[in-house]
Amino acid sequence: MSMLGEQFHRLKMFGSVGRLDLTPFRAPTALLMALCLLLPLQACGYGSAEYQTRRQGDSAPHSVNQPAPSVFGPDGLALFGNNKKPTEPGAGTGIAVNSYLWRASLDTISFMPLASADPFGGVIITDWYAPPEAQSERFKVTIYILGRDLRADGVRASIFRQVHSPDGSWVDTNVEPKVGTDIENAILVRARQLRIAGLE
Repeated sequence: MSMLGEQFHRLKMFGSVGRLDLTPFRAPTALLMALCLLLPLQACGYGSAEYQTRRQGDSAPHSVNQPAPSVFGPDGLALFGNNKKPTEPGAGTGIAVNSYLWRASLDTISFMPLASADPFGGVIITDWYAPPEAQSERFKVTIYILGRDLRADGVRASIFRQVHSPDGSWVDTNVEPKVGTDIENAILVRARQLRIAGLE
């Protein structure tokens, strides 16, 4: 029987209510606690301390230490956008894609109802739209803005088309690739107009 078990049995047998003798367990517990407290201090350096000094006649202190490298790089961590000056106008807004392409995309499909618009992912999804002149068909558009630069390959448009079948349900049909290209070109023309207006 273990030492703790013997002490418990002795207390139970004699009916004494007292304190358990935990003396044999104090040394390992103290050692474990000391290790837990000293382990975080292991990360601290043991190097010699260097302090800022002043040269005779100077009023500003000069640092002897070199700046420590950062885990987040030389510019630090930018939580709410980029701290650097944008290289292209329209690229430095609070959205993660080119602002001219974003606004031009919204302007181009403004006649369609929006289902979703994610400025950080650069995705715009419309809801189904039936043109007034052709109520037996409807269209849905998904626009992908692919980067922060205003480039011709920076936007993609996917068009979906459904026609009304005789039984009353909507059936998917093919769309000519030219329709997607025409929407992309309209977006690029509008983005160019917005950029020129922004530079004036």
